[in-house]
Amino acid sequence: MTSASPEGPEDRAGGRRLVSGVAWNALGRGVPLLLALVLTPVLVHLMGTDRWGLFTLALAMVGIFGVFDLGLGMALTRAVSERIGEGRGAEAPALVGATLIALLGLSGVMAGIAWALMPLLIGRVLIVPPALEAEALAAFRVLALAAPLVVLNAALWGVLAAWQRFRAANLVNMPVSVFYYLGPVLALLAWDSLVGVMLALVAVRLVSGIAYAWLAWKDVPGLGLAAPRFALLRPLLRQGGWMSLSGALTQVLLYADRFLIGALIGLTAVAFYATPLDLVIRMWILPVAVAQALLPAFAGAFRTAPDKTVLLMRRGALIVAGLVLPACLVLVALAEWLLWLWLGTAFAEGGGMVLRILGVGIFFSCLAFVPGTLLDAIGRPEVTATFSLVQAAVFLPLGALLLVLVGIEGAAVAWALRAAADCAGRFLLAARFYPPAAQAGRALLPFLAVTGAGLAAMVPLPGHVAPALLGMATMIVAAVLGWRLAPAEDRARLLGRIGRAGA
Repeated sequence: MTSASPEGPEDRAGGRRLVSGVAWNALGRGVPLLLALVLTPVLVHLMGTDRWGLFTLALAMVGIFGVFDLGLGMALTRAVSERIGEGRGAEAPALVGATLIALLGLSGVMAGIAWALMPLLIGRVLIVPPALEAEALAAFRVLALAAPLVVLNAALWGVLAAWQRFRAANLVNMPVSVFYYLGPVLALLAWDSLVGVMLALVAVRLVSGIAYAWLAWKDVPGLGLAAPRFALLRPLLRQGGWMSLSGALTQVLLYADRFLIGALIGLTAVAFYATPLDLVIRMWILPVAVAQALLPAFAGAFRTAPDKTVLLMRRGALIVAGLVLPACLVLVALAEWLLWLWLGTAFAEGGGMVLRILGVGIFFSCLAFVPGTLLDAIGRPEVTATFSLVQAAVFLPLGALLLVLVGIEGAAVAWALRAAADCAGRFLLAARFYPPAAQAGRALLPFLAVTGAGLAAMVPLPGHVAPALLGMATMIVAAVLGWRLAPAEDRARLLGRIGRAGA
């Protein structure tokens, strides 16, 4: 028998539960991120620019593998969360077991297809130096074998998220994730080859999957594999199919530019573009931490507690903005200096303006997670997928055009514009398909407009002093607007803690 939660939807959607989940999720991803920032210069030195460009493309492939699950992983989180919120947690094991078996079979087939297509990617699509072709092909084929692990790990994490087991999951995740970045360094020191790096990544994924399965076993004994009910997959396949399409389009929009650069310009340009992009994308650990806490809360409360749901949306958006805005301001103001300090003069000169532009886009990209999570939680993933399809039709040609006309800075402009359009569109769609959310969107509009305008105005300013001063002014105005937007109970709780600390 599973351990169903005795708490109602209002308890699961409470502010304390949200903050706790966000804190553990951010910690679980933040600690490995700090190590990754430290180890990136080491990896660049050990690999060289061309192999580092290949490595960034390999990491992009890991993200693309996530679409192999047809969206069943996230649909599972939503379905289990809804059942727990309605007091039907005992129905979860049969659903979990059927989903895991289906994902294993599907991802295995897709891994085989990826293996077979690797020679075409390495030999025909990318501009790979002849001396690296054999090594690149072997490394990418090793990584293709990791597709089932990527998919199953995501599903197991979703099971833990549905029961809001964020503390236990992240206590396991942190030491395992450290080796996701340390492992490649050790592999390169022992075997100077991308193949060794990929083997290290696959090993870490395997250990992570075993750890997640052990934790999920406590809520779903046997992971439901003994008595799966495949008939339950039908509604999940409908919702998951749309989630998968949305995820696939998101990955295409996220990574297509670097493959275009690799095909049209070369691997050095990929390195100068992809390294700043990978740096800003690492900030996604913050909105992902919030979204993972929001999804089960939204799914369990949107039918019976709409007021709580809207409050969660506003609270979630302010938490994301409070976490990412200071980092975005620093990135835009000090982009060239940070790249010089991190990776040296060549990267500072080649990617400084790219980092400034992407620093604006990533702010909107992070905020888009909140309304996107609400749309998934209420069972409308087809809305997000359709909107992503529209974005692909508009911004992929625009990105290619700006790349040809302006270079990698043009590709960065297209990426930032798409991120802003994605954020605005998702808030509008959330209000359209869940009317109570319109109140939160209207309240957040002035805040988003002021912060976005301040960030954009910093980009063309020369040097570091003027951008830094404008950034400070933007932060002050954003703090005032954010304080007014914060729920009264949150302001009272914060003031109470400040008062106790000063006593």
